Amino acid sequence: MTTTGARHGPGGLRYFYESPLVPVASGAERARRQALMLARALGPADDRRPPATVLDVGCGDGSAAATAAPYLSGHRLVGVDWSQDALRRAATRIPYAVRGELTGAGLPFGDGVADAVLFSEVIEHLLDPDAALDELHRVLRPGGHLLLSTPNLAAWYNRGLLLAGVQPVFSEVSLRGIHGRPGSQVVGHLRLYTARALRGFLTAAGFEVVRMAGAPYHDVPRPLRPLDRAACRVPSLASILLVHARRAGR
Repeated sequence: MTTTGARHGPGGLRYFYESPLVPVASGAERARRQALMLARALGPADDRRPPATVLDVGCGDGSAAATAAPYLSGHRLVGVDWSQDALRRAATRIPYAVRGELTGAGLPFGDGVADAVLFSEVIEHLLDPDAALDELHRVLRPGGHLLLSTPNLAAWYNRGLLLAGVQPVFSEVSLRGIHGRPGSQVVGHLRLYTARALRGFLTAAGFEVVRMAGAPYHDVPRPLRPLDRAACRVPSLASILLVHARRAGR
C-alpha cells in the first residue's frame, strides 16, 4: 500500500506497512469487479485504439493487478508502491513494479502520462488524501479514468453495529490491536468514507464521478455472505465502494 505523510522509525506507519505480517491485498471479488469496470471504460486495444497506460497505485503484492490483467489484454499495466516488501512480491505477478509515493517527490511519472489509475483499498490508509488525489489528478491525462475502491463506513452491518454501540467494521483505534469491533486483524485504516462523502470528495478534487457500485467483503461470516452480496445492488449499503471517475477537463 502506498502511504503518505507517515512517520519513520519503529512504531511509525512506514515501519507498520513494511512489516510482512501486514496484509497488502484483499478481496478477489472486489478486484474482479473493479477490473471489469476499467475494461469497459478503456475498451479493447486494437487498430483503432492504442494501448492504454494503467498505473496500479498502491499495488501491494500485485494481486489486484494480476486479477485485472486478463481483462486488460493489450494495455500496459504498471504497479507502484512505497513498500519495498510489497514490490518484491508484486514483481512475481506483474511485469512492471516501481517504487513511488503520493507526497514528497511524488509519483515517478510526468504530467498526464496515464490513461487510467487503479487505486484499490489505499485511500483509507492515507494521512493526506487531498495530496494523494492531487497527485493522481496530475499523472492522469484530461478525461483519464480513476478506478477507486475503499471500505464503506455505512455498510449495512455497520449501521446496526453503531446502533448497538459497537465500533464499526473497518475502523481502527490502534495499530497494536483490535478494540471494540468485530475482526482480528489490524490493517492500518485511518479514514473511512460513505458513498456520499466519497462522491463529494472526488468532485472537489477535480474528478467527475461516472459510476458508483458495490462489492462484497471477503471477511464477512459465511452465513451472512448472501446478504452481503445482495447489498451490493445498493452501493450506499455495500461493504466496499467501487467508483469509476474521470479527470475533469479535456
